[in-house]
Amino acid sequence: MASSNAAWICQVCGYVHRGAEPPEVCPVCGCPASDFGPHIEVLRAAPSKPRQWRCLICNYVHEGPEPPETCVVCGADASDFEPLADTPAPASAQGTAGKIVILGAGIAGVSAAEAARAASPDAEIVLLSKEKELPYYRLNLTRYLAGEMGEEGFPIHPAEWYAQQGIELVQGCEAVSLEADRHALLLDDGSEMTYDKLILACGAHAFVPPIPGGNLPGVHVLRTLDDVRALRQAAQPGVPCVCIGGGILGLEAAAGLARCGAQVTLLENFQWLLPRQLDQQGGEVLERHVRKLGIEIRSSVKITEIFGDTKVRGLALEDGSTLPAEFIVISAGVRPNTHLARRAGLDVDHGIVVDSSLVTSHPDVYAAGDVAEHYGVLYGLWEPARFQGVIAGQNAVGAYSEFGGIPRASTLKVLGVNLFSVGEIELKDGSYQSIACENDGEYRRFLFRDGHLVGAILIGDTHLASTALRAVKDHADASGLLAGSPHVDDVCAWLEAQSS
Repeated sequence: MASSNAAWICQVCGYVHRGAEPPEVCPVCGCPASDFGPHIEVLRAAPSKPRQWRCLICNYVHEGPEPPETCVVCGADASDFEPLADTPAPASAQGTAGKIVILGAGIAGVSAAEAARAASPDAEIVLLSKEKELPYYRLNLTRYLAGEMGEEGFPIHPAEWYAQQGIELVQGCEAVSLEADRHALLLDDGSEMTYDKLILACGAHAFVPPIPGGNLPGVHVLRTLDDVRALRQAAQPGVPCVCIGGGILGLEAAAGLARCGAQVTLLENFQWLLPRQLDQQGGEVLERHVRKLGIEIRSSVKITEIFGDTKVRGLALEDGSTLPAEFIVISAGVRPNTHLARRAGLDVDHGIVVDSSLVTSHPDVYAAGDVAEHYGVLYGLWEPARFQGVIAGQNAVGAYSEFGGIPRASTLKVLGVNLFSVGEIELKDGSYQSIACENDGEYRRFLFRDGHLVGAILIGDTHLASTALRAVKDHADASGLLAGSPHVDDVCAWLEAQSS
């Protein structure tokens, strides 16, 4: 029997459970006990009377002689906190800031406002939104496009919530200049707004490659509620359209437009779909699922021109062919909105550079969400943006906390198909060994290097996702398995044995 001091980690979401046995169900993501494995911790010395406690689920750091009853970031219990060695808080964490201005009202900005208000009842909090809509769940854009929900499901909070919380929400407002030394923002209406602490949660924008004709009417991106409204109006039954980009957003946009009745062609310049998550065979398996929705797919293509007169009529490809299109959707990734920070002299690499407190190179300016680069990582995902927003909001009002990073692996549902990908996906030299099997629309592929599992792809049946993730993280030794000529089923049995 395991020790009562044992720790177990959910291999899907990273939740840590303490007890003799793992829980029947993960309280964070709902996974069963079989998706938990032993959590090996690095022992650290702690003072006899600790003054800092770290949440083992989301890495939030609490100041005080005892852990909080409930984690303010993720809701974990006091039992999910561990004592930290006594480390002095940075100077910026002392005292309570007077006026907090949050630039950007996506999930990072709203989470920052929520956390700042919870930690400081007296702070003045202003939330600036470029859009005229109430702050909303951007994840729902493709669901709305597909007709799975209405606009009433978008707002994160109703309008009255902001007044009730004492948060001033300014809609349809854009900052055009930041003077960090003066603690001032210049707004697009010519007014100036000063602050004590500033949180840059200004997100990212859709990247549009420099394609001739890319500015013609009828060329769309999918980033805002206004974008999806325009697409719903354009996607009439039988109307031909082209989606450029075979990543997750491009696939979801194509599926939504197909469900509206449009005739959709999806273009990908790589050889297969989801090239960051899948190998070629996996991409081909996914492609067959996509085609069942009535979507035409062309890969390994290069666009030379988008043509039309007063609006889009089609596009030309490098092979000389053309495709008719009444409208086009470009899903070529996003770029962080770093222009204000760059002009203000803050440190910017791919995103605005932040430390573990989410402080930028100016001590009174924080950054969170899609715009923030944390130790070289730009997450560009909803959940990390939410956690970063909470921690930035806490820190801005003096309640010191720390963001420790989130493990990166892809567990997705793309067009109704379960998909998991972790680690390396390509053979780089002769030290790699790939074992794969495709059967009835499902695909399993495992990549080994020097006798150790270094990558896995699962399409369809993903019940081994957490076990494969743990094996990759633990650099599990499979040399005995690989001594023979194993089949995928043998690898799956080996993984099952690893989890027992």
